[in-house]
Amino acid sequence: MRLLVTGGAGFIGANFVQQTVLEHPDVTVTVLDALTYAGNRASLDPVAGRVNFVHGDIADLDLVDELVSGVDAVVHFAAESHNDNSLADPWPFVQTNIVGTFSLLQAVRRHEVRFHHVSTDEVYGDLEPDDAAFDETTAYNPSSPYSATKASSDLLVRAWTRSFGVRATISNCSNNYGPYQHVEKFIPRQITNLIGGVRPRLYGAGHQVRDWIHVDDHNRAVWAILERGRIGQTYLIGADGELDNKSVVRMILEAFDLDPDGFDHVTDRAGHDQRYAIDATLLRTELGWTPRYRDFRTGLAATIQWYRDNEPWWRPYKASAERAYAAAGETEINPVL
Repeated sequence: MRLLVTGGAGFIGANFVQQTVLEHPDVTVTVLDALTYAGNRASLDPVAGRVNFVHGDIADLDLVDELVSGVDAVVHFAAESHNDNSLADPWPFVQTNIVGTFSLLQAVRRHEVRFHHVSTDEVYGDLEPDDAAFDETTAYNPSSPYSATKASSDLLVRAWTRSFGVRATISNCSNNYGPYQHVEKFIPRQITNLIGGVRPRLYGAGHQVRDWIHVDDHNRAVWAILERGRIGQTYLIGADGELDNKSVVRMILEAFDLDPDGFDHVTDRAGHDQRYAIDATLLRTELGWTPRYRDFRTGLAATIQWYRDNEPWWRPYKASAERAYAAAGETEINPVL
């Protein structure tokens, strides 16, 4: 198989590329990545000699057409994905998530190439504490420019499959954690703060619930869908990892042998979704996928060790990420708990 991976220098994409090279040695991999702030070519260093890298934009119709014409399948990870950034400036999210996906769909349509679109559970909005988990029939209800543009891209994929016969599948995954995640994100931010001797910072009271999955489990699910998934089908990927943010911060502090209450509360994010939860029954029963990291603490410990061992990878980005949070008005508060 000749595979094009968009966003392959980003967090999930880079892990997917490394996993593919190691576990599918017969696959030829080309990575297309614009290397925006969240893309890091160093994330591909362990497999650099076995991957073709192209620096470019998925919204570049001519470039995308040229690359797609030479492959058998496309796995589309490339996206603008930070909620706070989407609130400050929605346009890059429209350009990448909508226009970029359109560009890819036109190319795979023209060249009759298999297409898998990687999306997020945030397209479904959020849940009340007692609501049933999201499944493939849940109506879309996005609440931010980020999730709205991802929902739009999902709908484009569905339309191109139905109207033009594009051989596509979609996956909507819960929150990922693991190696190579940018330090602006929740878990690596807390880990790198502690490595630097800084107290973790928690939005509001920390009661928001996320359904955590290790990035390696996510990517094994993507491969299962790519190989065995039904064309036109959406699959939800989750590992039954529901935890509130406060509990996650406390677990990280405990892993550092520190006081689990040694964190600071900061102003909450605007429009912060309350709870996400995934029902991955279809993926498990139809494709036989199961997560390997069933215990969040085990995956978290491995992630912490990776950040300890790879400080040169994340350290250049840490100060700028913290300045961005400060510029966005993040201040300490005393929440009503």
